[in-house]
Amino acid sequence: MNRTLIGLGGTVVALAAVTGVAVVAAPGDGDASATAAAHKPVERTTLVCPQPSSSDVAETTWTAFTPKGGPGKKGSAELHPAARAGDGSGKGGSGKDGDDKDKGGGKDKDGNAGKGDGKGQDAGSEPVVSSTTPGTPVTAETDSAEAPALVGTADGPFAPGWTVQQTTTVSAGAGRGLHGAACSAPDTSFWFPGASTAAGRQDYVHLTNPDNSAAVVDVELYGKSGKEKAGAGSGEGITVPPRSSVPVLLSTLTAKPVTNVTVHVTARTGRVGAQIQAADQKAGGDWIAPADDAQPRAVLPGIPKDASSVRLVVFAPGSRDADLKVRLAGESGAITPAGSESLHVRGGMTTAVDLDDLTKGEAGSLVLSPADDSSDAPRIVAAVRVTRGKGSKQETAFIPSTAPLTHRATVVDNPTDPEKGSSAAHLALSAPDEGAKVRVTASAGSGGGSPRSTTVTLKAHTTKDVLPPRPSGGKGSYAVTVERLSGGPVFASRTLAREQDGVPAFTVQGMPDDGSTVAVPHAAQDLSVLNDE
Repeated sequence: MNRTLIGLGGTVVALAAVTGVAVVAAPGDGDASATAAAHKPVERTTLVCPQPSSSDVAETTWTAFTPKGGPGKKGSAELHPAARAGDGSGKGGSGKDGDDKDKGGGKDKDGNAGKGDGKGQDAGSEPVVSSTTPGTPVTAETDSAEAPALVGTADGPFAPGWTVQQTTTVSAGAGRGLHGAACSAPDTSFWFPGASTAAGRQDYVHLTNPDNSAAVVDVELYGKSGKEKAGAGSGEGITVPPRSSVPVLLSTLTAKPVTNVTVHVTARTGRVGAQIQAADQKAGGDWIAPADDAQPRAVLPGIPKDASSVRLVVFAPGSRDADLKVRLAGESGAITPAGSESLHVRGGMTTAVDLDDLTKGEAGSLVLSPADDSSDAPRIVAAVRVTRGKGSKQETAFIPSTAPLTHRATVVDNPTDPEKGSSAAHLALSAPDEGAKVRVTASAGSGGGSPRSTTVTLKAHTTKDVLPPRPSGGKGSYAVTVERLSGGPVFASRTLAREQDGVPAFTVQGMPDDGSTVAVPHAAQDLSVLNDE
């Protein structure tokens, strides 16, 4: 009998660090330390940014940043233009890479990027955004109506915590206002409560494929009575060609207009990035980011204190009904919204409720929890549509349920010197369960400066509105990193505001953990391959 021993420890670490997937060793007879997980930095990160806008009066800025401290000395972080496929009719892509080529690209204000050629991430295409130094943001901008979606990867020291923000100002027309999107990692399943196919709204789901093989995607819509009947277009079997983006107009997927819908995007094959751009004829618009994975409880951080209206949209996947307690974690503690203390959500159906006077002049975070605190409570996804302003001067943004910040998260495109009519970025830091302590760090600016940090203490059941520090001597835009130091779970978001012809334009981005590390268990034993002769 010949016996060959293959050590697993190094292989598991390498695989998990690259893919972000922890491989769990089988439990053995040894002590607990033999299988204890170590946290290793990720070695490769993929992000996609949706097509910014098709408006002729839109201006877009992309900002990329990676915190210092990643492994190794060599690496890169680049975003390249993706091709645009399909016509938004709900029929999906044609399967031909490079259809409807975009020529917009972007021009890097820091001299680190070129113009996109619309051919996706092919050999020879110049990056739109390219980072050169961890710890320093880089920016690129465009005013082209044909600006493409972007796909790209970061590796080496640029991979852990690589963050990209896409911010678009639309000065007129449907959706006028400030549209902000945190470029996201591709996946196979996404939930979007808060979308609409009603008259006056144009909501597109943008499906972007960063890989070299086609993805096939299904898009399902659920209203107050359950799954919506198909309209002129079909949400089934949408082909997203390699390194391409497909916009799908949601109103083509329902037989009749529906005011509040939950959208479920699933990839049958491959993986995609997915975000919804909501444009209202009268009340502006913004991007709807995917909600956190369905959980029995949901936290929606960062409802502004001057919100003129708040609409909560909740969906319970599956057939089980969910009974929820509704609380607002404000600056002075948790309160119960008058008349909306509880909410009943029927399984497989979308429930919407208006919480018009929710904040009462105090910024806060909405907390939804099972009414009976059962460990087997149904899971939910949720989002709020927040409106600021009144009459013809309204603007809207969306806040989905967000995952907790367990270690670190970063937001970028914070102005060091806000323009007239703009306000500095604000953070909403919420500790809905027990008190916590976090460190908030401002990076150097894209035009220079030095980092600055401060420590913030959060009381239990509260949300603190925090004006983050600015870099010392900084110019341009900068990144803000929040690290949880101690205490209970922390939920966070960032609000950018910019007055636009009397309209209080704003956008809110959630700050879930950046996934810069992955838990890698130590191998409990070697794999033995036995060859009997």
